[in-house]
Amino acid sequence: MATAPGARGTARPAPTHPHPATTGQPTVLSGATVVLPTETVTNGQVAIHGTRIATTAPENAQVIDVTGHYVIPGFVDLHNHGGGGASFTSGSAEDILKGIHTHRLHGTTTLVASTVTGDMDFLTQRAGLLSELAEQGEIAGVHFEGPFISPCRKGAHAENLLRDPRPADVRKLIDAARGQARMVTLATELPGGLDSVRLLAEQGVIAAIGHTDATYEQTVEAIDAGATVATHLFNAMPPLGHRSPGPITALLEDDRITVELINDGTHLHPAALRLAFHHAGSSRVAFITDAMDAAGFGDGRYWLGPLEVEVADGVARLVEDGTIAGSTLTLDRAFKRAVTIDGLSVEDAVQALSATPARLLGMSDRIGSLEPGKDADLVLLDADFDLKGVMRRGEWVVGPQLH
Repeated sequence: MATAPGARGTARPAPTHPHPATTGQPTVLSGATVVLPTETVTNGQVAIHGTRIATTAPENAQVIDVTGHYVIPGFVDLHNHGGGGASFTSGSAEDILKGIHTHRLHGTTTLVASTVTGDMDFLTQRAGLLSELAEQGEIAGVHFEGPFISPCRKGAHAENLLRDPRPADVRKLIDAARGQARMVTLATELPGGLDSVRLLAEQGVIAAIGHTDATYEQTVEAIDAGATVATHLFNAMPPLGHRSPGPITALLEDDRITVELINDGTHLHPAALRLAFHHAGSSRVAFITDAMDAAGFGDGRYWLGPLEVEVADGVARLVEDGTIAGSTLTLDRAFKRAVTIDGLSVEDAVQALSATPARLLGMSDRIGSLEPGKDADLVLLDADFDLKGVMRRGEWVVGPQLH
């Protein structure tokens, strides 16, 4: 979201990187370690022709030697509120595009724009604006996080604007998104919650359990009704207890659930992340940013909906009570942390950042893996897992930084 007028801090413009002009010339990235769906190939190559990955490239292809680097699929972020000083909840279309571009600079080639709690008229207006950007292909759809959440687990949402998840209200937001609604986060134990889960399932919209005070039994009931995602597992829900296992246990043990994890070192202890991977596996874990507008921008004062946020040392907290308020994470940092600190394999990290969220969005035929015919969305990393290039639909967003 846009920095509030008079905001103070060290906020700075989003970084930019030079990239070559698009010539339409076929390209081959050669000599890399290439992470494919079924294997990891050393000294491999990826051919790009137009906007797509090709089986082979024509003889006139430009060959770029990326020996010593990894080529992996572009990242897919299911849950993102903004970046680069811009908010998906309150910014203009120009602001939103700025935020999208900031995350593309960090390897996120597909992004679902998330809103935060507001009044219904405001949210329907935002849904209309965001749906236009989805129709233009800039985002992969809209995620409504709030207002249908528990006041007991509200996190950085305005309590006075919360409401029960009545199907009529849920339907109002879906309709306002004109077919571009991808996910709605609900506290399914609230009045209307289960009926709304059924409605979302019927409409092909992901029902996500989050910001919830549900019991284990209530969570199981919601999963049986059609919920398929856990919104930022562990955060904004009751902790796991040996006599009261709560929603975390139900969400981890059910193969129908994909769990979101915020891997920024603030939201989760590495042991909690490993616990989730142990029980769910990479095919059921989706790394997300839950980013707010300070991502890729800097410390300072911001607004998250109607709530003021202080970002210090990259950690966002509400000014009024210190509650964590989203993150400043980018997915290239989440990837590097996964493989260098959390002990995940490169392959598992790729699955959690690309293949799993692509599958959940129903977009696996186009994105999420490096296969011929799919969009040429890819990330180039060096041996230390630092980002050195980003391509989206065959165009360099960040040109190869090989020296």
